Amino acid sequence: MKSSNKKNRGRNKTRKGLIDISIILAPSILAADFGRLAEQVLETENAGAQWLHLDVMDGHFVPNISFGIPVISSLRKHTNMFFDVHLMIEHPEKYIKAFADAGADGITVHIEAEGDTEEQIRLIKSAGCMPAIALNPDTPAEKVMPYINDVDMILCMTVFPGYGGQAYMPEVEEKIRAVRKAARPGLKIEVDGGIYAENIHRPIGAGADVIVAGTAVFNDDITGSVKKLLR
Repeated sequence: MKSSNKKNRGRNKTRKGLIDISIILAPSILAADFGRLAEQVLETENAGAQWLHLDVMDGHFVPNISFGIPVISSLRKHTNMFFDVHLMIEHPEKYIKAFADAGADGITVHIEAEGDTEEQIRLIKSAGCMPAIALNPDTPAEKVMPYINDVDMILCMTVFPGYGGQAYMPEVEEKIRAVRKAARPGLKIEVDGGIYAENIHRPIGAGADVIVAGTAVFNDDITGSVKKLLR
């Protein structure tokens, strides 16, 4: 069993060449083989991935159900990776402490979800987790601006949430640029959806520095896929 000390998790990797910023790769277990979940997660960690993205869906906020607290708690015993928990649920304030207790390091709530966003952010901080806000592709950047100084990360969805395997939406890049322009130094911008080695340069070039990848990582060559995305 590995230590769950949050201070030891999530180191950045500097991307060389045309893009000179530090990036974090966060493989999404939504695309993993759940029969071999711990094994595959450890393979991503050993290959160099820094975070693990955990998509929690309740069947209400999005038309799909994924997994919940028991999966996160079980995985926490096997890895020291930063657990980036993305709550695609209504009224996330009801469950923030439970996810933090299960091992979440960062918790992301949607600006479109029911409930008081300001209170949700406060609860995430009180639970000792990194606070973040997500916005869907059709939600304008202006919606998160009132909270941009209260969170440590903004997640710009590059597909509509709910299902993996969707095509990347390049029109979201304008929103990424707007958020980056308004952001204070150190604010992370995460992107999630349809990102592969062939197009990863697009969101990074727009200002993203945390990259969620599902099917681009969890395939027949996990190690090679991680290294290809981080090269």
